[in-house]
Amino acid sequence: MKTIKRAVATKLLPWFSANKRSMPWRSNRTPYRVWISELMLQQTRVDQATPYFNRFIKRFPSLKSLAAASQEDVLKMWEGLGYYSRARNLHKAAQIIANEHGGRFPGTAEEIQNLPGIGSYTAAAIGSLAFNLDLAVLDGNVIRVLSRLFACTSSKKELQQMADDLLVKGDAGNFNEAMMELGATVCLPKNPQCCECPMSGVCKGLKSGNPTDYPVKAPKKKIPHIVVGAAVVTNGKGEVLIAQRRNEDMLGGLWEFPGGKQEPGETIEQCIVRELKEELGINIVTGDFLVTVKHAYSHFTMELHTYFAKIKSGRPRPIHCQNFQWLGIPKLRTVPYSKADLKIIEALEKR
Repeated sequence: MKTIKRAVATKLLPWFSANKRSMPWRSNRTPYRVWISELMLQQTRVDQATPYFNRFIKRFPSLKSLAAASQEDVLKMWEGLGYYSRARNLHKAAQIIANEHGGRFPGTAEEIQNLPGIGSYTAAAIGSLAFNLDLAVLDGNVIRVLSRLFACTSSKKELQQMADDLLVKGDAGNFNEAMMELGATVCLPKNPQCCECPMSGVCKGLKSGNPTDYPVKAPKKKIPHIVVGAAVVTNGKGEVLIAQRRNEDMLGGLWEFPGGKQEPGETIEQCIVRELKEELGINIVTGDFLVTVKHAYSHFTMELHTYFAKIKSGRPRPIHCQNFQWLGIPKLRTVPYSKADLKIIEALEKR
């Protein structure tokens, strides 16, 4: 531990200072900007998150502006990033900070972690980067770096202790960013660039001859695949019916083309007819096929078949949805959707 700890101070931190990538949240660093970036970077690569961060900060340049916005506006700015519960919790937390903390971001780990949507990792990241608190982060990159440095198969609790022990007191922000940067750019999951690594001289995984043996990963479980039917219901004005998902549901608060999961023994058309009756209380007749969208979520894959439809009887009402509205095709993009529904809009626009 002492040798590796010494190398962190004498090798890793100077390497990071000379090689760190330029990122918008690394300049004009404030608790607010750190918070937004950390939530966006979870499950998202830096190059993917950067345009979202820039767009979000332009629309909501301050915590006050975020707290004053509607949830729908926040979701629209988050559209395409996925994990939309983060955006909803972000909005809730901004309102709590505005109402209960006088608009100032809380500066202790305990207060930060009490905010909606903030766990131990995010609290440590914000605390160290924004307030220079001596807190070590443990994300996927850091887990990989530690597992290889120590050639170990330790638990997360044990790895957190290792990170805590290696932490450079008084310089936690640089330490955390250096560890994450090393994992993101050099200590890669496959084909690690060991010859470029500032820690190669003390890396036990490298000395073992097979650094990619660490960390040991459990076999991936087969994830379920579902088939979904959705309707593009049109009226005489050329408008399209869209429904808003309930906040407590997956993708809560987003708008969608109404539909749902195909049940055993159903055709897709029968599925769509049943789902719109259950969701909006309308009887429809399906028409031409529009598009099939394939999309992968973290815990399942989906095949979404979309058909045009007309209302045969009944008037829409929000039974198993939060709201509904009719919009002309040019106005469809004014509200937030999931990536799958955005692909349906693209298909509509091309017709």
